[in-house]
Amino acid sequence: MSGGEVAGILVAVFWAILVAFLAVVLVRLAQVLRAATRLVADVTEQAVPLLGEASRTVRSAQTQLDKVDAIAADVQEVTSNASALSSTVATTFGGPLVKVAAFGYGVRRAIGRKGAPQGQRRTVIGSRTVPRARRGRGEGRGKG
Repeated sequence: MSGGEVAGILVAVFWAILVAFLAVVLVRLAQVLRAATRLVADVTEQAVPLLGEASRTVRSAQTQLDKVDAIAADVQEVTSNASALSSTVATTFGGPLVKVAAFGYGVRRAIGRKGAPQGQRRTVIGSRTVPRARRGRGEGRGKG
């Protein structure tokens, strides 16, 4: 065998190994592509119903939100009506009740002063009340 024949045999063996390696790679690639195709088909089969359910859920949620919005508007209206009613009651009865309470307080004070001794009365000068002496404070009120 000459050197050219040996070189030709080595090149042929190298090409045979390279072709076998490429064949194995192509077979594996074909298996991966088939698996990917099946996976995409399965995902598509499951995704379409899921998207339909998601769409129904979103529509249902929108309906519920519309109902909640209507309820919130009704609550706001009831709150404003209650506020108006409270203002009306305070305006209508507040002033006269304060006057009646002040009158009752004045009557009680007048009756209470009528029976009290002269030394325990407060003296009013202008618009200020002069306080009682310290030793007289608390007597007659049960504060001992």
